[in-house]
Amino acid sequence: MASWDNPSSTGAADGCSPTVSEPDLYRSVQAVLPRDTDNQQLQDKGMLRWTLHKKVQNNPASSLSLVWVLIKELEKAERCDARKCIIPLLHTLMYAVIQTAHIPEELYKRVYNICKRLLTYPHPYCIVGHHYTRQIKAERFIPGLMYQRMVTAEQRLKNDHYPFQERVFVLADPEVFSGSSGQWNLGDIGSSAPGGFQSPLDHMCSVIQHTMQAALGAEQCNGPSLAQALRDIGPDVESYFQEVLATLEQSAEDGGRGEGGVLRSRLQQLYSKIVAAAGSEPLPRGPLCDCALPNPEMSFHLWTEDFDIWRELSKCIRLSSSLQYSISHEQEDFELGDSPADLLPSDMPRHSVMSNDSGIEKDMSNDSESFWEKSLVTALWEQGKSDQDSAKLSRRGGIKMKPSVKTTMVMMQDTLEAHANLEGGGGGRSGRRGATLQRRAGSGVTRNSFTKQRRHFTAKIVVMGDDRALGRLAAAYYFFKKREARRPFLTTKVGLQFYYIPVSQSGNLSEGDPCTLGSYLSMVDPWYGCNIKGLGHTILQLAKMQETNPGKPKDPFISDVISYYVRTSLQPVYFNVYFVKITFISTTKEPVEDVFLTHLELDFPEFKLISPSVKNKTWRNSGDVCGAVVSMNYKKVMLSGRDVNKGISVRTTGAQISAIPTNEAEDLNCLTLTLNETPTKAKNNTLESKIRTTSINIRTLESRSFTVILDKDSRRTYSGASSIEVSPCLDPGFCVQRSTRSKLRLTEDTDAGLYKYMSKELPLPINTFAGIIN
Repeated sequence: MASWDNPSSTGAADGCSPTVSEPDLYRSVQAVLPRDTDNQQLQDKGMLRWTLHKKVQNNPASSLSLVWVLIKELEKAERCDARKCIIPLLHTLMYAVIQTAHIPEELYKRVYNICKRLLTYPHPYCIVGHHYTRQIKAERFIPGLMYQRMVTAEQRLKNDHYPFQERVFVLADPEVFSGSSGQWNLGDIGSSAPGGFQSPLDHMCSVIQHTMQAALGAEQCNGPSLAQALRDIGPDVESYFQEVLATLEQSAEDGGRGEGGVLRSRLQQLYSKIVAAAGSEPLPRGPLCDCALPNPEMSFHLWTEDFDIWRELSKCIRLSSSLQYSISHEQEDFELGDSPADLLPSDMPRHSVMSNDSGIEKDMSNDSESFWEKSLVTALWEQGKSDQDSAKLSRRGGIKMKPSVKTTMVMMQDTLEAHANLEGGGGGRSGRRGATLQRRAGSGVTRNSFTKQRRHFTAKIVVMGDDRALGRLAAAYYFFKKREARRPFLTTKVGLQFYYIPVSQSGNLSEGDPCTLGSYLSMVDPWYGCNIKGLGHTILQLAKMQETNPGKPKDPFISDVISYYVRTSLQPVYFNVYFVKITFISTTKEPVEDVFLTHLELDFPEFKLISPSVKNKTWRNSGDVCGAVVSMNYKKVMLSGRDVNKGISVRTTGAQISAIPTNEAEDLNCLTLTLNETPTKAKNNTLESKIRTTSINIRTLESRSFTVILDKDSRRTYSGASSIEVSPCLDPGFCVQRSTRSKLRLTEDTDAGLYKYMSKELPLPINTFAGIIN
């Protein structure tokens, strides 16, 4: 038996006894694990998980004990085949490993062996196990690498060795987060850094401190002495940070050869150099200091009508210190319309300014660097002249240029990556047909297989709200892809990751679940249900408590949970975005094109006020059914894969089209149409209670019009409609590669050549901890 098999030896990697006992940690770990009998107390699970990590953060000496307890629980779960607990335990373990000051070699081996054994498990256990196997292997030979890369990217520290940066954007629905709850979340995120706001130099000191301690341990590093030396050095600590970063990244490039001996030798020299620079003598051994893992840089936004994801990301890249990308005024003003000229005022002239250079970058002199500034000044001066002068050189409605080869390759790469993630995920549960019918989950392996094409900037977008907010996200994502398909700018620089926290203030149960997508994710991923699904209730409760006790001190809760969510959620679940074309009964009104994600409701206003009891009585006792006659043409989804085209006419007062299944037995990747009335006496029994389809056309056969509501959002209501066409939305990047005629519908020749390897439909990936389990 190894020394770590003795519980009495778990307390002192750093020479100190833990302040939290191992039995107490064991009880806390058991309390946070998902069980089959506690579905009604999910919000408590999330709070207990946060309390466990906060307890260890406040008592750093207990971090190693927590790692030990989690390792034993994982080995126990393997022996008992308690698979429901494996992924929660593994995520919690890796989160503790990153933050522990030093981990002995024996524990690294046991964690590595646990992760490696998961490779023999089915999806998604093997995918999560593979991801953590690679991480723990690198961490074993290059201690402190995960912490260093995480802090460097999340805090966007300027350096020449690790160019990747991340930023968390929290988008909240203003109808849910109004008043005190919005202010509380803004304050919580603003105070997310432990001990208040920290400067870049503070983060650099933390990286150096953690790296030295993780690699050298208590035998070769004195934590308090190193921490004091870093404080005494002051601004000069940046040069040491660059040196430490270069040392670890070089070891990562070399593949950790040499069992870490060269790395430790180099870090030992740096340790002596840092302590000597502060005028102290290097002490050989001593206790280790805590280096709290700061929460990532976050920004909280109320998602109002004027908020634009594309513009916000462009600003973030432009203001980035190490990503030297510039955005011209033309790119910044490029709006979402089909043509930029459609968004310019008709009386706004475009002035021509004479240039004295060739326009080729290498031919431009130093004097031409300020050419665009001079042009702007000249244009403003010209605009201030008389009407006669200002109208003499204007240009309207420029032509669309054919996409360049570079543009085509960028968009093709993007759609190929999406296709690889979908195909590699194996989201179906019943063979080949299941992969196309049932909900799809992404693969963590393919997510990291395009390492050469990894974007330098990752935007992690966290949406807080109900289904209405997700509908707005789907529309924003579609228009983002549409804009990038016409002229790629952010596609080559920014990687998008989406996260969802379901929050709703609706107390009307008769209207159904306001967070259907959140309930679905909770059903397929129990750890998501424990930590995220119940979070909405806790957020609103804490906001009310803060309103009644405004002076009461508090720890940042929501920002801590968001940090855990965005750091450990590896598996995206893909949801189809659906395109809808609405034609109006008025011939003077142009058709409208829009998208939805979860729900479409169709109602005839004149029948909406009739009570359900009257409609049911009329249905049973009268030949005249209350409602309007509509014609429906749809493609019926068959489990055999042989979908059938059908067409029927029916009288109804309305219908609902849902894209999210309500239970696991009906987890099909398709639309489900339900009529307001139960068709018990339909002629020839041709009408089913639920119609499962991938595309459907509905039009009224009378002079009556109907109202369409998308994603339960009253702000996205269309009145006076005569017909709708619903189909899966095509990825605009795919449409660029095809003929401009196939704009939003699949064509018959899309499987020819390279196009069969591209993602044709537009999926919205929502990240979860495990994807789809079962």
